[in-house]
Amino acid sequence: MGKVTGFKEFERQDEDYTPVEERVKHYKEFTIPLSDEAITKQGSRCMDCGIPFCHSGCPLGNLIPDFNHMVHQGEWQKASWILHSTNNFPEFTGRLCPAPCEQSCVLGIIEDPVSIENIEKNIVERAFKEGWIKPQPPKTRTGKTIAVVGSGPAGLAAAQQLNRAGHTVTVFERDDEIGGLLRYGIPNFKMEKEIIVRRLAILEAEGIVFKTNVNVGVNYDVEELKAFDAVVLCGGATEKRSLPTPGIDADGVVQAMDFLTQQTKVLFGKKVENQVMATGKNVIVIGGGDTGSDCIGTSNRHGAKSVVNFEIMPKPPGHRSPTTPWPYWPLQLKTSSSHKEGVERNWLINTKEFVTDKNGKLTALKTVNVEWKMVPGQRPQLIEIEGTEKTWPCDLALLALGFTGPESTLADKLGIEKDARTNYKAEYGKYQTNIPNIFTAGDMRRGQSLIVWAISEGREAARQVDIYLMGKSSLPSKDVSGDLVAM
Repeated sequence: MGKVTGFKEFERQDEDYTPVEERVKHYKEFTIPLSDEAITKQGSRCMDCGIPFCHSGCPLGNLIPDFNHMVHQGEWQKASWILHSTNNFPEFTGRLCPAPCEQSCVLGIIEDPVSIENIEKNIVERAFKEGWIKPQPPKTRTGKTIAVVGSGPAGLAAAQQLNRAGHTVTVFERDDEIGGLLRYGIPNFKMEKEIIVRRLAILEAEGIVFKTNVNVGVNYDVEELKAFDAVVLCGGATEKRSLPTPGIDADGVVQAMDFLTQQTKVLFGKKVENQVMATGKNVIVIGGGDTGSDCIGTSNRHGAKSVVNFEIMPKPPGHRSPTTPWPYWPLQLKTSSSHKEGVERNWLINTKEFVTDKNGKLTALKTVNVEWKMVPGQRPQLIEIEGTEKTWPCDLALLALGFTGPESTLADKLGIEKDARTNYKAEYGKYQTNIPNIFTAGDMRRGQSLIVWAISEGREAARQVDIYLMGKSSLPSKDVSGDLVAM
């Protein structure tokens, strides 16, 4: 795959970024694309490794060596066909996926892994530019109707697959625009929203019906779902995690997703009352994941006075930890483009109190340093270190602590069982709930996860819905190794 000696001849080359002082002035994407020649060389680095562990590293089972080889040969249209055979939306994953495939790349054992994610993005962008991505409506319709609740990556993937099988699909979205978390929760500087609009035009042309401002179970009676032959619930995991900390209700303590959503809505001319701004403020972001990173980038674009980041876990090593050897996802320090724009990062620190003035406005955070005590056979214990108490000036605290699971209201109204983690319970491998014609996929079923898992779940659930309705299915599926299998 690729050039036999390519991995010896060419070093990994990633996209550059525009300078920090320029990019923090706007909310556009700021990557500087590689030339076609450079991308071709990156595809050539894919080695003939025998067993491509990237297949199993990718939840979609993308045929990575195959499309890398096509890029190496300059056959971009074939590369696009191969990529889209397993991934409905590579323009999303090529920008937002943390690329577990790269961490399981065999070349990564001895060198920098193949730049799979960037190759993927370049393939799909080339395909759109050349006009190769066109609507593919089904030749015939089955007469079956399906409701997909939620228009995030899982819902959109399920909808496109089911539409391809000939079913009539309606997607319900409670927000005013389609896209789920992709639309408002992901900053525009990470993925410009025209990317979503472009793909939605394809889906609509294929015959999928989208209905916005429809909150099933609130302004749309669940009884109306009985008009559909099947329902797929893809509402995501949207219950935000908070802290049991004194002062948590202070004016100035804000959930990260609310902060990010407001900014994106304002950017596109939506009306937002009392937008939370970081301008001129001492900002502390609590939580060290991708959402926390997004808050850092947004705060710097607002013109924050200072930006500090707290993480309760230890600082990861700069290189792959021995506890997570190849090909596992590594415990390793990640420094995002937003981190490079300006932030003071702190690990092993716990917030003890949100301090307010007499009017209830946030003025400071009290913290203590901590350590984790490991006891064999027991959960790690959080130990506070005496004498490390500190008060930090803070006007805005952003809680980027992840999500505890899906909202339970819809499950309760439909009578759907939930598991111990409050996820919507579905039969393993079938995505079918305790109500036979209702299925669930994505974060609503598995809990907070990656975009690539959401797309995978949507595809797999669609196949199971098709089998339920028709007794068989020609939609593709993965086997346990991640490879596609004909069924």
